[in-house]
Amino acid sequence: MFINCHSYHSLRYGTLSIDDLVEQADYFGLKKLVLTDINTVTGIYDFKKKCEEKGIKPIVGVEIRKNNELLYICIAKEFSGIGEINKMLTDYNCHGIDLPKQNPNFKQVFVVYPLENIPEKLLENEFIGIREEELNFLIRPELKDLQYKMLVWQPVTVSSQKEFNLHKILRAIELNTLISKLNDKDCCKSNERFKTLSQLKDDFKFHPQLIENTENLLKQCSFEFDFNEVKNKKSFTNSKEEDVELLKKLAYSGLEKRYGLNHEVAKKRVEKELKVIDELNFCAYFLITWDIVQYSNRMGFMHVGRGSGANSIVSYCLGITDICPLELDLYFERFLNLNRKSPPDFDIDWSWQDRDTILEYIFNRYGRDHVAFCGTNVEFKYRSIFREVGKVFGLPKEELDALAKNPMATHDKNDVVKMVHKYGLLLEKFPNQRSMHACGILISEEPITNFTALEMPPKGFPIVQFDMNVAEEIKLEKLDILSQRGLGTINDTVKLIKETRGIDVDIRDTTLSKDEVKTNEYLQIGKTIGCFYIESPAMRGLLRRLKCNNYKVLVAASSIIRPGVAQSGMMREYIFRHNNPDQFEFFHPEFEKHLKETYGIMVYQEDVIKIAQYFGGLTLADGDILRRAMSGKSRSIQKLQEVKNNFFKSCKEKGHSEKLTAEAYRQIESFAGYSFCKAHSASYAVESYQSLYLKVYYPLEFMVSVINNQGGFYRTEVYVHEAKMSGGIIRNPCVNTSCFQTVLKGKEIYLGFMLLDGLESKIAHGIAEERSKNGDFKSLHDFIRRIPVGLETIQILIFIDAFRFTGKQKNELLVEARLLLVNFKPENRGLMLIEEAIQEYRLPQLKREPFEDAFDEFELIGFTVSCTPFDLLQTKFRGDVFVKDLLQNHKKQVRMLAYLISRKHVPTKKGTMYFGTWIDVNGDYFDTAHFPDSLKEYDFQGGGCYLLLGTVEVDFHFPTITIHKMAKMPMIPDPRYHSTEEKRFEVMQKLKEDISMTHRKPYPQEHEIGLPRRMG
Repeated sequence: MFINCHSYHSLRYGTLSIDDLVEQADYFGLKKLVLTDINTVTGIYDFKKKCEEKGIKPIVGVEIRKNNELLYICIAKEFSGIGEINKMLTDYNCHGIDLPKQNPNFKQVFVVYPLENIPEKLLENEFIGIREEELNFLIRPELKDLQYKMLVWQPVTVSSQKEFNLHKILRAIELNTLISKLNDKDCCKSNERFKTLSQLKDDFKFHPQLIENTENLLKQCSFEFDFNEVKNKKSFTNSKEEDVELLKKLAYSGLEKRYGLNHEVAKKRVEKELKVIDELNFCAYFLITWDIVQYSNRMGFMHVGRGSGANSIVSYCLGITDICPLELDLYFERFLNLNRKSPPDFDIDWSWQDRDTILEYIFNRYGRDHVAFCGTNVEFKYRSIFREVGKVFGLPKEELDALAKNPMATHDKNDVVKMVHKYGLLLEKFPNQRSMHACGILISEEPITNFTALEMPPKGFPIVQFDMNVAEEIKLEKLDILSQRGLGTINDTVKLIKETRGIDVDIRDTTLSKDEVKTNEYLQIGKTIGCFYIESPAMRGLLRRLKCNNYKVLVAASSIIRPGVAQSGMMREYIFRHNNPDQFEFFHPEFEKHLKETYGIMVYQEDVIKIAQYFGGLTLADGDILRRAMSGKSRSIQKLQEVKNNFFKSCKEKGHSEKLTAEAYRQIESFAGYSFCKAHSASYAVESYQSLYLKVYYPLEFMVSVINNQGGFYRTEVYVHEAKMSGGIIRNPCVNTSCFQTVLKGKEIYLGFMLLDGLESKIAHGIAEERSKNGDFKSLHDFIRRIPVGLETIQILIFIDAFRFTGKQKNELLVEARLLLVNFKPENRGLMLIEEAIQEYRLPQLKREPFEDAFDEFELIGFTVSCTPFDLLQTKFRGDVFVKDLLQNHKKQVRMLAYLISRKHVPTKKGTMYFGTWIDVNGDYFDTAHFPDSLKEYDFQGGGCYLLLGTVEVDFHFPTITIHKMAKMPMIPDPRYHSTEEKRFEVMQKLKEDISMTHRKPYPQEHEIGLPRRMG
């Protein structure tokens, strides 16, 4: 009888989760229920499962609204009716086809109109919904005769007065208004709640025909859906048989290329994998992925196949991945096995510059009716909750900022803030808006609108209305098409090397990208700034502690750095065992048997699965839940408690002590959502190695490419500094040499116009385009005549010294620009047949202070080019000790002068601590540790140079300074402002630093890790 129920997927309208909605229906004894969220089918699949768990018949539909006006309610007679509704919504969302206000063209859908929108002619499948409070209207002659077309209409949106208030808050957020300004039409009615069937029938007892009509309609509806049938595209060719043949042919062809003709081990592995792929019906999935990669290769793009897909030798032979599973003993079953309940998914990276081209190919090749991005539900977050809720209660911006930025305990305790807290907390985990999954693409066999309506977010690719978890449950598996800047850097470096040196670098040649002597030297000393995944301070420290001098150790390091291993405290233990391989005992014989390569420590997801099965005796099904939880699959993380119980029970049966079991599970548990499989680490390691190889042999080309791809872990200044340390001569932008991006001319690096704060992108591109068409600019006057700029833009270019080719000082150019622009007419812009002579002005000589240029640079690009930050200090002291001396000063106290690069916030049991990264006056990097006690008195004061006093601690070849005291050193006053004292020190307050925040539990100390089992 309840034909119009809303869940919270009716965004900023409904207040009930699917679980709550079904639980309440069960409480009221209902046996049929209709979910009709507003303009979406997001919740229908979860709804079906929950209803069937409770013995309730699920029926689904959609409430159609346009601009907050209810047009009608659609109820699907059967599953194909959902497809009809989806098609209509997709046409509206994606193609601009208006929603029909009446008489939509449906075959398997019932349509229910409110009294305000009854069409002149009701079709056979169309009805009128009547609320209890509208029954009095039925005495009207025009309505009396329509009772045979009328249904009981009792919408469900809330379950209490508190939820009704929350609904009003959601409506005010949606309409961007104050809650006090909402009118009745903006909100649902306060009585839109469940009742018992007897209550509802009693309300309509004088209109039994309406009750009968409603029951008849619901009898005709069903929602049949097979959750087990795979919905992905079923064949790449014309049939499954042809797919099997093609995949086999491609695999054996690739086998010959990768391994030669007589590699029996590889051949047997290919045969085994092909058999499993065929049995699980994934030939099409492999072939579609291969097809996309083939297109990428034809376009000359570089890709990286990573994730568990790289465990497969077939994917290696097809060129989807470049990781040899035999070399690293990769575990195919981690990717695909006969016990796995869900299909696998390939993760493939492209450069951020090429990804859209790949996506266009996929949509065009496989049909826009069959391809869409996964959706994702963006939930209300802490900051947005307090901002949004506070705004509807009328709080001013200053108070909203305070609520959003500060912990609840510090908020004011007035009545309005109490209301904000009360209702804000109810919104936690509520979906706020639908967005696009970062990378998940769905390719379906049937038109995708059979399963979902599509929406068109601003990025221009359609999305389905549900997330990856629902997609997986309905067997519509995603293909991850990712982008990253690291590949863009590699691509651009290879192109730049060809351009500057005429050398073709085959970066995919594994002799270059896995084992190269000089690259290994750089790797073990952590000389990796700019390199994908291995440039962060933590990673560089790990590389040095491990003396990581080869690809295989790099593979392990790529996984050890992940929170899973670090959080269990076993990263520290791994470093010890790697450096002291004879000074530890294995945790248990099963750990020695299965984890010998990693010193008995779980490093990869496969290790966890092996230990769970062989040490813990878990079933393959429980192992699969662990795999999914380690991959961040939230619904599996919820099932971990069941796995834990099974683990402890099984370990007891195997005779393991409770202490041993608890420690083993503590390590396993730390991997949930925070770990890599070995193949993924290997893929990352190859790309890291490729980056480092290019940095070692072509440092200037590499650093220019890093800058142009907008870096990685650090700000641009750090990469410019690294280019300088590599022998580059850094030049400010110049209108006759620079382009939008940074360019390399011999050893000279001309910074790009894109780095200039305040310069329009269109102008930045236009300067180089005009210069390539009509030659260099001859003067400032010539530039103004050819480029459409105003005084503000000209001033930016003058201050950054972009007109230095004229030989004139900045002061002189500024005066000239003002005089030229006063009488300049835009219609005269462009080349003239005869150039008019420029009137010369004799200006008095204007003296500039030595460091004025440096302060101009700080203001416009955020860092200095013409000097170093050390040159601008008031002190001439440069430190007693330098980075090159640190290893010889273990346990000694040192004083250093250093420029702050970055700092990382780390929680400890005693409070916040930081790890800092700095450069000394020689430009070399070093790291510091700042404990809570030191920070109380000697905290960071923003970017700039500091005097540091601390003790050097050398930990496995890696020096760190534990800071006792530090003070930020004052810079010279800004010489551009002699009269304004405030302005003279303004730049000093704006100096940049990179700050990364972590909000995790503190890592355990060595003594807190159970049973380290070291020998003396």
